[in-house]
Amino acid sequence: MIKHIIFDFDGVICESINIKTEAFYEMYLPYGKEIAQKVKAYHLANGGMSRFDKFKYYEETFLKKHLTKTRENELSTYFSKLVKEKVIAAPFVNGALEFLQEHAKHYTCFIVSATPMDEMIEIAKAKKIAHYFKEICGSPKNKIEWGSYLIRTYGLETDKTLFIGDAKNDYIAAKENLFHFLWRKTGENTGIPETALQVSDLTTLYALLTSDQLFQ
Repeated sequence: MIKHIIFDFDGVICESINIKTEAFYEMYLPYGKEIAQKVKAYHLANGGMSRFDKFKYYEETFLKKHLTKTRENELSTYFSKLVKEKVIAAPFVNGALEFLQEHAKHYTCFIVSATPMDEMIEIAKAKKIAHYFKEICGSPKNKIEWGSYLIRTYGLETDKTLFIGDAKNDYIAAKENLFHFLWRKTGENTGIPETALQVSDLTTLYALLTSDQLFQ
């Protein structure tokens, strides 16, 4: 029986993946369409990675520039400006809000996101869902580290913990911490074994949690 649920945010709770994809593309379009397309492709292939790690890769691999702390902060600030209000206004993944409203009280729920923690907390509060979560976690810690932290801090029983994600890094974090994993598959997210338990949205989440499919 699942007692604890770890949710990724973008693409799992909120339909915000495309917002961030287009923001990265827009930021690097001044360097040409070829660079912008490479940036977009890397972002889509590496969901769940922090924007800081992505900026380092873009700058050093595509632009052949050393990423200074000043430049990193400038990029992050601009990225936040492009996406934050759009993410707040973005719709929930089908079934996500309803699940939280009706069933979150029966589970210990967490958000583990690659979004910077302060920004993630601000977004959750603005979307009026922060109170459903025991803790909201974000970068600079990665998702593997957050999983380990939650086990230590809250005594999570790994065999009774479900990580719901939509990206390869979510799957890796779940497996490294011995959590069950549920893949919100959209057709654009890749890198997760097709054998992983899949859903197209969260409308059937409660039914799944109360079945034995997670343990097969």
